[in-house]
Amino acid sequence: MAPDRPPDGQRPNQGLGYADAPMNAIEWLAAYAEKLGVPAPTTDELKTILDLAGEAAHSSERIAAPVACWLAAKAGAGLDDALRLAGEVSSDA
Repeated sequence: MAPDRPPDGQRPNQGLGYADAPMNAIEWLAAYAEKLGVPAPTTDELKTILDLAGEAAHSSERIAAPVACWLAAKAGAGLDDALRLAGEVSSDA
């Protein structure tokens, strides 16, 4: 057996800390989106969401990342506008 291959029945990321979860982030987000009755984010949308979270977290504290995403959703802001506005906040600081 190749050293990079997980034992039979074990997930590829199992045993590596956070990756021990029963599903990966993409799987979890798809299942959550289904429960919410909305489509899961596309690859491009996910990248923009992570960019928005990164902008918030790196410009202040980590707690700002999820809350910034929540605020954008609550405001009904599109992802591109939300990211642009977050950049403006960061540059104003």
